[in-house]
Amino acid sequence: MSSNIKISIRFFDDREVRAIWDEENNKWWFSVLDIVAVLTDQDDYNKTRNYWKYLKAKLKKEGNELGSITTQLKLKSPDGKIRLSNVLDYDGIISLGKQFPSKKANKFIEWFTYSDESVDGKSKTKAYALFESSFINSIEVGTTKGLQQIHAYLFGGLYDFAGQIRQKNISKGGFQFAVAHFLGNTLKKIEQMSENTFDEIVDKYVEMNIAHPFMEGNGRSARIWLDLIFKKRLKLCVDWSKINKNGYMSAMKESSTNSTRLKSLLKNALTNEINSREMFMKGIDYSYYYEENE
Repeated sequence: MSSNIKISIRFFDDREVRAIWDEENNKWWFSVLDIVAVLTDQDDYNKTRNYWKYLKAKLKKEGNELGSITTQLKLKSPDGKIRLSNVLDYDGIISLGKQFPSKKANKFIEWFTYSDESVDGKSKTKAYALFESSFINSIEVGTTKGLQQIHAYLFGGLYDFAGQIRQKNISKGGFQFAVAHFLGNTLKKIEQMSENTFDEIVDKYVEMNIAHPFMEGNGRSARIWLDLIFKKRLKLCVDWSKINKNGYMSAMKESSTNSTRLKSLLKNALTNEINSREMFMKGIDYSYYYEENE
């Protein structure tokens, strides 16, 4: 495998399942330990590892080839060290899931075999591609047009309103976003806001979230928009994997009246790894995960 590794994170019941893309064989490999942790509901890394050792030995004894078809690829361990880890491909994971006769395993297999043909699945694939595309360098930073460019890229061909400012009023969970009639003026004002310091950038992001310029896909577009501002102005970006979904969603709801908690979450997650492909991909995984079942 090339050093240009593409790692993707899926989430099942709020647990991470890491996947590595294999360019040579054109397929994803999935971390066995992540899946065993999910299926056994286990938080202890060593217990998970021991259980997998036991299961592998048991399967071997029974003549089940599952243990022997696992391969090893490098993944970061909980202690931060890069180690060779057991991985299985799509079919292997389905077989592994069947070793756990429980409702949880059935639910997992159903989730795992869910098609990426949904709007979200297709849009996420486009979002991944953004890092590699030259288009990312032509996006206007910190402007409404820039946000429209991102939205059009993510949702073009999926929503007929991709990149279009909404003409209708929308609300979410009882919160009324900016009135459509005045949206043009609101967006002009947001565009003129300063973005030289961390606080100014987050204030601008909060206002853009309250404006919610699109019918759908605001959060996913705005988080990329925010990262591009951080990158240009502060040479930093957000490591979204450090921000818990529930914490982020409640901080965002609170931010229309008080952005202290949001600022603290974002500040603690800043990194200077602005050119890291893995950081970008991870950011997309988390960004799409925040929107699941919302």
